Amino acid sequence: MKQIQFIETILYVKDQDVSTDFYTRLFRKEPCLNVPGMTEFLLAENCKLGLMPNHGIAKILLDKTPHPSLGCGIPRCELYFYVNDIEFEYQHALKMGAIPISHIEIRDWDDRVCYFSDMDGHIIAFAEKLKI
Repeated sequence: MKQIQFIETILYVKDQDVSTDFYTRLFRKEPCLNVPGMTEFLLAENCKLGLMPNHGIAKILLDKTPHPSLGCGIPRCELYFYVNDIEFEYQHALKMGAIPISHIEIRDWDDRVCYFSDMDGHIIAFAEKLKI
């Protein structure tokens, strides 16, 4: 789709401050925006990750969907990051309090991947492409 100019993925979170602290430490970078109701991290030139409190998005969604807080702890998305040093990112995520799900393993799609969860149940994967 040529009309897509920028990508922002927004996670709905229980506690914006706690999630902001976690992702600041995990990414080793400060957010580019951090105001009540929204935190954003510029992850690449054309990609941001946003954090929005459950109660904030609920005001926008009204009663058209279940309240986002009903999904806390349930995996609702996966953030899949290709990294340069998967062993470093695995150990770093453990130190930052990410909840381990799977050690680094070779997957049948030819990636080495490890999986974690954040405090809201969102899945975080760090991956490296296998050399062919």
